[in-house]
Amino acid sequence: MLSVARKIFGSSNDRKLKPLQEQVKKINALEPEMQALSDEALKAKTSEFRQRLGNGETLDAIKFEAFAVVREAGVRALGMRHFDVQLMGGMVLHEGGIAEMRTGEGKTLVATLAVYLNALEGKGVHLITVNDYLAARDAEWMGRLYSFLGMTTGTITGAVKDDAARKAAYACDITYGTNNEFGFDYLRDNMKYSLQEMVQRSHTYAIVDEVDSILIDEARTPLIISGQIDDRSELYKTVDALIPQLTDEDFEIDEKQRSCIYTEEGTEKIEQLLIEAGILEGSLWEPANISIVHHTNQALRAHKMFTRDKDYIVRDGQVMLIDEFTGRMMDGRRLSEGLHQAIEAKERVDIKPENQTLASITYQNYFRLYDKLAGMTGTALTEADEFDDIYKLDVIDLPTNKPIQRIDDDDVVYRTAKEKYKAIIAEVKDCKSRNQPVLLGTASIEKSELISTLLGAAGIQHQVLNARHHEKEASIIALAGLPGAVTVATNMAGRGTDIQLGGNYEMLLEEKIDELAEKEGREPTPGEVEVISANLKAEIEVRKKQALDAGGLYVLGTERHESRRIDNQLRGRTGRQGDPGKSKFYISTEDDLMRIFAADRMENVMRRLGIKEDEGITHPWMTKAMQTSQGKIEQRNFEMRKNVLKYDDVINNQRKEIFEQRREFMLADSVSEIIADMRHDVIADLVSVHMPEKAYAEQWDTAGLMAALESQFSVKMPVQDWAAEEGVANLEIRERIQADVEKAYLAKSAEVNAVSAAPAEEGKPTRMQQLERRVLLELIDRSWREHLQQIDQLRSVIGLRGYGQRDPLNEFKSEAFTLFDTMLNKLRTDVTRVLMNLQVQAPVAPPPPPPQMVETHIDPATGENLAAPQAGDGTGGGQAQAKGQAGQPARTPPRNAPCPCGSGKKYKRCHGAL
Repeated sequence: MLSVARKIFGSSNDRKLKPLQEQVKKINALEPEMQALSDEALKAKTSEFRQRLGNGETLDAIKFEAFAVVREAGVRALGMRHFDVQLMGGMVLHEGGIAEMRTGEGKTLVATLAVYLNALEGKGVHLITVNDYLAARDAEWMGRLYSFLGMTTGTITGAVKDDAARKAAYACDITYGTNNEFGFDYLRDNMKYSLQEMVQRSHTYAIVDEVDSILIDEARTPLIISGQIDDRSELYKTVDALIPQLTDEDFEIDEKQRSCIYTEEGTEKIEQLLIEAGILEGSLWEPANISIVHHTNQALRAHKMFTRDKDYIVRDGQVMLIDEFTGRMMDGRRLSEGLHQAIEAKERVDIKPENQTLASITYQNYFRLYDKLAGMTGTALTEADEFDDIYKLDVIDLPTNKPIQRIDDDDVVYRTAKEKYKAIIAEVKDCKSRNQPVLLGTASIEKSELISTLLGAAGIQHQVLNARHHEKEASIIALAGLPGAVTVATNMAGRGTDIQLGGNYEMLLEEKIDELAEKEGREPTPGEVEVISANLKAEIEVRKKQALDAGGLYVLGTERHESRRIDNQLRGRTGRQGDPGKSKFYISTEDDLMRIFAADRMENVMRRLGIKEDEGITHPWMTKAMQTSQGKIEQRNFEMRKNVLKYDDVINNQRKEIFEQRREFMLADSVSEIIADMRHDVIADLVSVHMPEKAYAEQWDTAGLMAALESQFSVKMPVQDWAAEEGVANLEIRERIQADVEKAYLAKSAEVNAVSAAPAEEGKPTRMQQLERRVLLELIDRSWREHLQQIDQLRSVIGLRGYGQRDPLNEFKSEAFTLFDTMLNKLRTDVTRVLMNLQVQAPVAPPPPPPQMVETHIDPATGENLAAPQAGDGTGGGQAQAKGQAGQPARTPPRNAPCPCGSGKKYKRCHGAL
């Protein structure tokens, strides 16, 4: 019945597409008019649009003209004309939705439409990508179009170290950068001490590329800036040496929940081992030993839950994490809460100190700062509910420019992994014999190298793309579409380089030019480049025909991922722009996903059907069953992320309050009135505690009040004599105290201002006013850091309230509010005491630089906390350091940037070619 109604009325997606198709006609009608304009006249349209907006017109009123201008500019500046479906995608982005477009449909070009239109307001547009390479590439590539239309483009990557350079990039009309860089800049800005030091301006409009990867996968890990604490490397090493002495009976592993805990016997055994090692005195569960309990738990997880070459690799004496969604090596990111240190101890490499939280925010709450948010990806429909629930983003599935010819075969399931791999090798051999290019997708480095070994044993030439070979990523992908090419790759999310049949023209041309430049020791002439280009195009056409005749690219998945999106991203690498292609997944009941979630059920089905070990079963029902299991896992993960967000929303309100207050204090000419109010509040609190309103004078604690006042304000006052006066009230005493404190504060201010190196200028803050602002901001930061630590501790134990039939979330809200209120009261007291106890002295040498800060990226669902290394300048303006400084690894520069070694060559022609 539902299918009949859909045929009559169309699906909800069809109804969303219909008005977009009507709008495309209006843009197409303007094309002849734009084609008739000269380059100068076309560029002048930008000024005209801005003037019209200034006169009161809206973006929607000029949308069709602006899109037509961008389409024509694309032809002239890039040699690329937007397809009608790309115009539809641009409208979805402008309206604040998610455009789902298949791989190869040109999402990079689609974004230019909405970016240009929204940049006309002059408030800045952010285009957020998944890695530095794509940010630099897209900014340079699409920047030619924006520049043609008179707009500026900036790029924020890990290679941009200078705050001034970052500020200049954010000041551009359009700013490209990665999700991490934008988020951490926001946190660092809110740790600065003046508005001039802040690099970001506003959060008006952002387009997120690979939106599912960033807003769903990456959103599991909050952004955290942290500072180092004491070195405990010896403790890690000692505890690590005890773990191999445990047996399987000493611990329990839950792979579904990614948890590992000691059994009762294991707890007794590890306690005894700790005592024998001289680490522990008394019981493991005494309050003083809670830190040791934490270390033993993390050491157990490091050994039993984290596998080398699957979860991480060891390179150059460092433990490098592997992104489970993309298979990329996450250079510099670290697990925190001591887990990364535990793995370093396990692998016998240098152990770096732990960190404490200085500032944090979840991706959800960062991206919800934007007035308007949009995104684009090839795979978002499976997560449409989450996008709507969390971000209020509607997903629209756009049609392809050319009909899809890809054939998606049903999964084939084997009983053992051995037989599955045997069938895979046979299939690859068959494709190789027919000159059909094959892309084998794997879920981990370990599996990719196993497949590589099997292919090598079978005499099949192939390329491997995983975290070990990520430097050669672009060249490997460029060749993956050659006839008979065999490429083994970890998950293809966010690769950013299309696999084109016959070879990727742009990438291959660049390589050939680089080869000639290296050989001749000079840049090739335009004539030589033209010859190389013509020959290369002819070669690609011949090879493309061979690959098409063989059936196009064959994507062969060697196992299913937990997320259907990752499988769809792999599948979407074939069949681009109407090319033929094929995809198929090979599965065994020994695969991780099957073994953990559906092994018994699938094994029983196969036994009942009489399937032998060397036989595979293929049926739509099997494929459907697998996708149903994946859907359940996705729903579970969504609920986990949603639950984490509920807790962070509580802190987000407090974070907003603190950050807004900091900004107001920086904007204010002076904070003297605020400081004065704080002093008065502290005095009122002290008087009310020692001289309660309804108490008799004989019950007043005058001695205690005198001591508290002297400690707080460094002022001795005859409170006992005042209290002995006939008929005196506590209100009168409070006024006297306030008058004496104000007198002392004025004297302190005069003393501070008197030692100023330069006389105060009219309209400029005095030295005391400068100190007031600085002390206030520094103590806010310190109080907020301490508050975050308390919140982290509260969050780790609040779940236990559930055993008492109380809602942990409501309990968390109540406790967090109490902690926040306590923090504000303590802040007033601390600010007042510090300013009243200032010691005036002659100028001295500047203090030593503060300890470095790093950026942490925590996964609350699994307890795995990831961090990106950024050094700090003490004011939150952390910058990426070069390798060798403070033990932090360097970030890979863009391929066309100067090589950091100082050779004068481009990075791609120097160390990037290694």
